[in-house]
Amino acid sequence: MTLTVVDMHTGGEPLRIVTGGYPKIPAVTILEKRAYVRDHLDHLRKILMFEPRGHYDMYGALLVEPDLPGADLAVLFMHNEGYSTMCGHAIVALGRYAVDEGLVARQQPVTTVNIEAPCGLVVASVEVQDGKAGAVSFESVAAFLFARDQESELPGFGAIGFDIAYGGAFYALADCRQFGLEFGKNRVRDFVDAATALTEKLKAEFPLSHPDHADLAFLYGTILTDGRDAFSDGATKNICVFAEAQVDRSPTGSGVTARLAAMHAKGEIAIGQARTFESIAGSRFSGSVTQTAKAGPHDAVIARVGGRAYYSGRAEFIVEPDDELGKGFLLR
Repeated sequence: MTLTVVDMHTGGEPLRIVTGGYPKIPAVTILEKRAYVRDHLDHLRKILMFEPRGHYDMYGALLVEPDLPGADLAVLFMHNEGYSTMCGHAIVALGRYAVDEGLVARQQPVTTVNIEAPCGLVVASVEVQDGKAGAVSFESVAAFLFARDQESELPGFGAIGFDIAYGGAFYALADCRQFGLEFGKNRVRDFVDAATALTEKLKAEFPLSHPDHADLAFLYGTILTDGRDAFSDGATKNICVFAEAQVDRSPTGSGVTARLAAMHAKGEIAIGQARTFESIAGSRFSGSVTQTAKAGPHDAVIARVGGRAYYSGRAEFIVEPDDELGKGFLLR
């Protein structure tokens, strides 16, 4: 067995794009494909994401045949725990990749790439200058604030206030200062422990629902912010801890989308106002609300998020028949 990949990163967050080695996925809809890969091909995710080829915080993308009319390509996202429904940093990288690989016709100054994700159709706009793909922005599915100004008693931390918002995936949003944390002062490990504690508590106690499909109704993770939600010209910092305590090096595209939905619902940002979102690694995404929308009963928004992706390598992976560790393992 041979698996081939192209490695990229967006704002420091890795993306391993599978270019060969997977069998054909015998399913119709994108959510059925996601379920099939999860139930029948998960050993391949572990080979690609886990050590010795990957690491605890590796992220991947598997391109599959699109089902939605007008989609140029479709993608399944993978990580240390399983398969997510949306990933903004991956969309930024895949937008550039699609232009560079000729998956869409190159247009200057902007090439549009319609990407089908498990959450729905995401439209990426790729800047092209002198034939070269550059910065990418995208408009995702309708995002909305699901639960506002909630509070939970968290062992070891006390009463923690939070919102829950959807940006292609559901996130809990909380001010890190409630945990006694400060960006640039505390360890990443401290943020991970706090975010994971909140995620696990809410998974057990706070039921979610999505108007489109029950498979979308799960809490993907927690985003701890610096509390600077009200509009300003300065950057607002956050860290996203998702899946199995995985840390996003980028500001998190779907997380920024969720934050924008919460900000707009609370009157903290208006349509057309642009914010800058900074990650734990110092990388930045732009974000704005372009229009209002509806998602079932929820007042929602369409957000535009932008960033840059870069190539970091190409590889061919094998697993020798007697190599048990080669099937993938994690130490953290």
